[in-house]
Amino acid sequence: MGNEVELIFDGDGLAVIGHPTDVERFLAAEGLPSRNLGLSRLERALRSAAHVLRSGAEIAAESGRWVKLTEESAAAIEKYGLMDTKTPGISHAMVGEPGDIKQWIQVVTSPGSMASNPAILTGAAGIMTQLAMQQAMDEITDYLARIDEKLDDVLRAQTNQVLARMDGVDLAVNEAMSVRDAVGRVSEVTWSKVQHSSGTILETQGYALRQLGDLADKLERKSKVGDLADIVKDAEGEVQKWLAVLARCLQLHDAVGVLELDRVLDAAPEELDRHRLGLKAARRERVQLMTEVTDRLLERMEAAVSRANSKVLFNPKATPAVVRSSNVIAVSVHDFHGTLGIESGGQAAEARRWADAASEQWDRARESGSGGLGTVKGFGAETGGRAAKMTGRLATGIAERARRQRDEKPGEPSDGDDAGHVTAIE
Repeated sequence: MGNEVELIFDGDGLAVIGHPTDVERFLAAEGLPSRNLGLSRLERALRSAAHVLRSGAEIAAESGRWVKLTEESAAAIEKYGLMDTKTPGISHAMVGEPGDIKQWIQVVTSPGSMASNPAILTGAAGIMTQLAMQQAMDEITDYLARIDEKLDDVLRAQTNQVLARMDGVDLAVNEAMSVRDAVGRVSEVTWSKVQHSSGTILETQGYALRQLGDLADKLERKSKVGDLADIVKDAEGEVQKWLAVLARCLQLHDAVGVLELDRVLDAAPEELDRHRLGLKAARRERVQLMTEVTDRLLERMEAAVSRANSKVLFNPKATPAVVRSSNVIAVSVHDFHGTLGIESGGQAAEARRWADAASEQWDRARESGSGGLGTVKGFGAETGGRAAKMTGRLATGIAERARRQRDEKPGEPSDGDDAGHVTAIE
């Protein structure tokens, strides 16, 4: 059977490899957007193989495209039933288009396939990890552009002051990336300019996480609705600022990771697979830490909304203010989660109208025969009705994959002043 392509899946994306015409026809049939895999770089992986079934010339004649994991690409993966390989975390299948039938089907793996050549398969997996990191970097760039539009001049200046400590890292990484693109590899000299960058990035990341944690603690300590309203209002811009700093840290971590994998591929290809898995585990841990801190902040915001709603009768202006500011913060956190590929969502809490709360309590007081004043003083309103669950910005495939990673690897991180109807995202 002719017209065959190979599919390789690493949990983050799908590589489609074969003759350029066959690859393009397969991607068009499945309706999948893609980016160049850079298959020619696999020639370096061949150097370490004691027995190779494909020559560098054969690989260079083929085309490789990388597809980000989405709901559509996940459906294609499921349809073709990829099988696990001896390379950890990598599954593979060969599919073909028989004759005039306009439907791709799985075919028997041939002796010359990548699945039968561990060196090539490991090299392909390393390049796929790089592309997943580069895709995440592009998405963070878009996210930072959106955040920058929301920040006023004061907050923008404060953010730049914090990020200034990473300017040197940024310049070194960009220079190394430019050299890499020009020569096709990361030499020892190029790597020496960025190999100690992680310390600066981690220091800035830790500072931002501490600032968000302090905001959560401050919310927990305040019980007066007026105080909560002031703190939550001030926190709107602060949260966006520190989320932007965290996103920038993760972006630079990914950039260094791309360079690191190229250096290993060039200097010690036999270590590439273990290094690839190590970098993916380290990234999961970073994202998990950010998730824990931001989830804790959301929990404190939810508690603040609950406290404000319970005292809406005596705080007809402050309670809606707490809810409105909480809503702004929650949307910012969910946007951040979506950019990082974190499963996100929440339920809505409703600020009760002051008139409804007062009327309800007055009716209870009359029915019970107890004094209205005493009852009103003891009034505590339950949090309002729950609204629809927020799905966030994530594609279904990514959310399902994030859940699987956590399940399978539990130890790894896998408008006015009235008290009107206001919704807050928890």
